[in-house]
Amino acid sequence: MAVIPELGKQEPANMPTPTSNKSLATKAGGFTTIIDALDYAAQGETGYSFFNLRGEVSTALPYRELRDNAKILARRLAGRFERGARLAVVAETSPEFLTTFYACQYAGLIPAPMPMPVNLGGKDGYITQIRQMISGAKADAVVGPVNLREFLSDAADQAGCDTVLDFDELNALEDNGVEAVPFGPDDYCYIQYSSGSTSAPKGVIGMQRTVCANLTAIARHGMGLRDGDRATSWLPLYHDMGLIGFVLTPMTCQVGVDFLATSDFVRRPLLWLRIITEHKSTITYSPSFGYELAAKRSARAEPGAIDLSRLRVAGIGGDMVRPEALNAFAEAFGPFGFNATAFLPSYGMAEATLAISFPDLEEEVMVDEVDMRHYTRSGVAQPASAVTSPEHKRGFVLCGRPLEGHAIEVRDENGSRIEERQVGRIFIKGPSLTPGYFSDPESSAAMYNGEWLDTGDMGYFLAGQIVITGRAKDLIIINGRNIWPQDIEWAVEKVDGVRGGGVAAFSVDDGGSERIVVVAERRGLDAEALATLKREVSSVVQNAVGAPAEIVLARPHSMVVTSSGKLSRAKVKQKYLDGAFGEDASQENAVRPLAEARV
Repeated sequence: MAVIPELGKQEPANMPTPTSNKSLATKAGGFTTIIDALDYAAQGETGYSFFNLRGEVSTALPYRELRDNAKILARRLAGRFERGARLAVVAETSPEFLTTFYACQYAGLIPAPMPMPVNLGGKDGYITQIRQMISGAKADAVVGPVNLREFLSDAADQAGCDTVLDFDELNALEDNGVEAVPFGPDDYCYIQYSSGSTSAPKGVIGMQRTVCANLTAIARHGMGLRDGDRATSWLPLYHDMGLIGFVLTPMTCQVGVDFLATSDFVRRPLLWLRIITEHKSTITYSPSFGYELAAKRSARAEPGAIDLSRLRVAGIGGDMVRPEALNAFAEAFGPFGFNATAFLPSYGMAEATLAISFPDLEEEVMVDEVDMRHYTRSGVAQPASAVTSPEHKRGFVLCGRPLEGHAIEVRDENGSRIEERQVGRIFIKGPSLTPGYFSDPESSAAMYNGEWLDTGDMGYFLAGQIVITGRAKDLIIINGRNIWPQDIEWAVEKVDGVRGGGVAAFSVDDGGSERIVVVAERRGLDAEALATLKREVSSVVQNAVGAPAEIVLARPHSMVVTSSGKLSRAKVKQKYLDGAFGEDASQENAVRPLAEARV
């Protein structure tokens, strides 16, 4: 494939990069910097491939070409920015973003990936979102695709950043002869913004040494990456699961990756599986909703078009693992060769670089059926029995054991370790933990208790594996009872007329007591049908958790979800408090807010 000398724009390619290297021995991680890993991978033939909405390879980018292009750009960046400067870069699924990201590593600059906008009409919300990130990162420049130039300029201006460059302008910078000085093991790697599911985005610091520790642990002890593996991903590259899991981890093992843009997956979920089929992928990952969405479209799969028999790792992460979603996918695609033992539920967070725990490979997913009445009263995950009614049962997926060199503890409110099946707050420690949040010393200090990091998650141990029950901040406490919002949401989603994945439950302090609010995104219905639906949802909530709730039926496409597809209760709650779901919630012509990612 020809490479244009002016920073290597690639001509369209019809063939993806190969799956295996002919002469380079596979090395599963063990590097101390990202550029050490890329320099090694560049000695082979594997690399990244980008697919369009038709399922065709739009660009093939071998690691060798990526390394060469990144080094060219690094010299140009070094002549423009001081070492240690921060670049806020829009993380579109493209060779331009990846080249810029790696160029920053070679130039000693700190990239801060930012999301793409996902819907039209959401300009103000998007500008506010990236303005917060630009300000938080104290960015020296903002970089992105040319079609976002207006948005980026507005956000940069509000954040007090004077330099905005599109990718073409970035690549056209002059080489002033300044030598690029790459990052070392004790230097920064990136600033990773959280998805903001419970709060405003925070810039998680990724250090070269901590990031490489997590990449090696994932590759060796999590997914067991090896020669002959090939990965496929539609995950957004702004999010840790997309960037760390499917840009950096495969590269450190010289494994090729096939990328599909997140927006294209949303439009054609089965294209994800078709690419896996046609290019014999063995590794993929998705939040639960991705598997659920593909299962819903399974009836459209053409005979012979999908074969998932080579898929040995179908990872789940980025949200609460939903056994119902996995069962639906396994049932839908079992006839297409999918083996449910490929499912690999895991637990992780950006503050730990990405991964914290994995179960053993090729094991069946283990689901713990819990009696939620007992759980909410005692804080103990007591197994459901034959007399436990279905509405009071809930299945929790076991998410494995800590990665090698890492540790997990579950503690009570006094900070003491607690026994198996007792639910408490999850703490972690290990070599991949962040030193803190960029330019936020208070939050950084609050995150740690000695060498242990407070995840903010709740869960319990069972048979040596960690089970996640929810975020501590999401917990609803009514009359001394602990109620998990997921229990309400998952019950309401089953009501006919409510969109799956479109329910948010939270509590509101009205000055005298806490009350439950449920915002449910409904389908287009007339006034009489809406009134009936509201009564039915109210009844379902009462039966599910034994408490009344205020029910708000929101118009279609009005919920807010994060970059990884998780529903953002905090932002939905704020919209509720701002009156955005008031009586006009049933009107179809209301202003549509920004959603960070819609699936």
